[in-house]
Amino acid sequence: MKVLLVGAHGQLGSALRRLAPPWAALVALGLSAHRAAAQDKAAPAASSRVATVNGVAIPKSRVDVVVRAQAQRGVPDSEQMRNEIKEQLIVREIVAQEAAKKGLPKSPEVAAQIELSRQEVLWGAYIADFIKSTPISDAQVKAEYDRVKAQRGDKEYKARHILVEKEDEAKQIVADLKKGRKFEELAKQSKDPGSKDRGGDLDWNAPGGYVKPFADAMTKLTKGKYTEVPVQTQFGWHVILLEDVRDTKIPTLEEAKPQIAQALQQQQFTKTIQDLRAKAKVE
Repeated sequence: MKVLLVGAHGQLGSALRRLAPPWAALVALGLSAHRAAAQDKAAPAASSRVATVNGVAIPKSRVDVVVRAQAQRGVPDSEQMRNEIKEQLIVREIVAQEAAKKGLPKSPEVAAQIELSRQEVLWGAYIADFIKSTPISDAQVKAEYDRVKAQRGDKEYKARHILVEKEDEAKQIVADLKKGRKFEELAKQSKDPGSKDRGGDLDWNAPGGYVKPFADAMTKLTKGKYTEVPVQTQFGWHVILLEDVRDTKIPTLEEAKPQIAQALQQQQFTKTIQDLRAKAKVE
């Protein structure tokens, strides 16, 4: 259940974490004097700035960004930390101004890095806005939970298999099994790299986790028996051994809700990006 419910939500979480970059990302942002002036436009009021460096204001909002980043890493907000951040930003502004005097922002490599950093920040901001504007409803979560639960069924099967290219090879494996050879030993000739070194072990899975011909043959077996007639799928020919059957262990809706919601959010985001990509004029 966990595998099916989690989905591909890792990228979404990573992107969210990138929204508020830690200290290392501040360097990549390339806080040059001319960029700071362009971003801040009008000089902030004294109450909203933490310092002014050679006429360039460092707004309080910039400190707040770093504080939030630190909070995501488990570092609590404190006056001492804010003072340290302020000093870091002052030093970085000084260095950025010196870099600007040397013309470093005009370097193609530096300019490319600045642009990539800008896109990275906008990427994170877009994701945060997307999550806020397209929340996943309880009804959507319930529908997905019911769908996955039905797909899982009420039984899980622990099976082994040996996958070969030709039917004659599979028939020979069946003949060898009838002669008393061990399934685990014969599995070494399987062309399934994920299971051949484990005696063909596929662990516990629901029938829905396999292609239909495989699942149909597996569920007809009794414990301890193997398919005496090889099973053909798009992957080749299988000899399947059923080791055990148990009731499916499914988490409750409340237990699975966070994972389902995150997976659905990722699906929505992926579709949105695909739609934007399809509409974009790329030459």
